[in-house]
Amino acid sequence: MNDPASHAPRWMSTVLRAAGIYNLVWGAWVVLWPEWSLRVCGYPEPLNYPQFWQCIGMIVGVYGIGYWIAASDPVRHWPIVFVGFLGKVLGPIGFLWGYSQGTLPLSAGRINITNDVIWWAPFAAILWHALRTSADRPARDPAPLDLSSAIGTVRSQSGETLSELSAAKPLLLVFLRHVGCTFCLEALSDLAKQRPEIEARGTRIALVHLSDEGVAGELFRQYGLDDLPRFSDPDQRLYQAFGLKQGRFLQLFGWKVLSRGTQAAIFEGHGFGGLQGNGLRMPGVFLLRDGTVVASYRHQTTADRPDYCELASGGRQSTDVRHNGSGL
Repeated sequence: MNDPASHAPRWMSTVLRAAGIYNLVWGAWVVLWPEWSLRVCGYPEPLNYPQFWQCIGMIVGVYGIGYWIAASDPVRHWPIVFVGFLGKVLGPIGFLWGYSQGTLPLSAGRINITNDVIWWAPFAAILWHALRTSADRPARDPAPLDLSSAIGTVRSQSGETLSELSAAKPLLLVFLRHVGCTFCLEALSDLAKQRPEIEARGTRIALVHLSDEGVAGELFRQYGLDDLPRFSDPDQRLYQAFGLKQGRFLQLFGWKVLSRGTQAAIFEGHGFGGLQGNGLRMPGVFLLRDGTVVASYRHQTTADRPDYCELASGGRQSTDVRHNGSGL
């Protein structure tokens, strides 16, 4: 199977090579002609200690070599991009501090535009892609599962498959976020409250989580849900089989997510936990009957709060309902 790290969009390598060339040329200019470059970059006379300026040029040039290396595989070499990105953020901050203190003229900030600011967006996009790719890479078994295999072969902590669990009665399969997420804790609280009504309607509940069994079992015990069938899926094979993808930036960090997260964590008392598992994976809910998905709910943002009782009754509240028995 091909390494996902080799699948970065071509433009990322192009950007990093351009950054490498720029840094090497700029660094050579500063090292070879320090006084000329100081004047062009907006520093006033007298030009004291040009040797320090030459040292900066040398450092910038070395970064250029790093960017050229990173261009061969932007995902694998993301630490080089990250260090460069930090420098491009901290450089303008340092200039603004110097300007506010009266030690640097405003004209000295012009170099921050070409050295730093214009690279923020592409470097940030490369780092975001690297994060998503790394989080999506299975930890142990890279072999993907199709939906029928997932339903028929993956077993819960008690040894039952989804096909077996949904044969006797409908099964509400809830895919959680990582167990440190406040929305995961909110979902467990909602399930605990709605469980009596869901089961009274003749539907069972099963949970899918990204943690090791011991960690998740202890957490579910706190909500009185430790007797439910559950599937430990740190390799995210079930999530992928059911079509639950990694969230886009706004789905994970948009204003709605941040405001709802603050409300759920602080005002509703669900709190925050540490990152455990892939924090980018989106949750979802599926209703299964006789091993077939008959209704589904895919979160549009991580802040979505489904009504599990309605979903258990046939998915009337679902955003992605399929009642024709054809699965996903």
